[in-house]
Amino acid sequence: VQLQESGPGLVKPSQTLSLTCTVSGASVTSNYYYWNWIRQDPRKGLEWMGAMTSSGSTSFSPSLKSRASMSRDTSTNQFTLHLSSVTPEDSAVYYCCVSIYLPLKYDYWGQGTQVTVGS
Repeated sequence: VQLQESGPGLVKPSQTLSLTCTVSGASVTSNYYYWNWIRQDPRKGLEWMGAMTSSGSTSFSPSLKSRASMSRDTSTNQFTLHLSSVTPEDSAVYYCCVSIYLPLKYDYWGQGTQVTVGS
């Protein structure tokens, strides 16, 4: 399974950040697959942000306080993270990854994309 993140490298404060993960080697509707977003900030370490199941159900970290949502496009085999009202604290490297069978075991990762929030 291969994953590739794409999106803007720079976002202004208060805007909505949208990052897309393109998947190959599996379908975003495959049973027992959980599609995740994780970010890494050198000051905070790795933070799990949210996940989407094969049926399209989503769950998110409480720390994001409802700012996060996810969508998917089954025709292009992509899933997208939307993070609203971003602040400089949201600057990080963002990764998409997939868990197979076990939700908290991350089997395959994208290479990551740096996002900076600033004006």
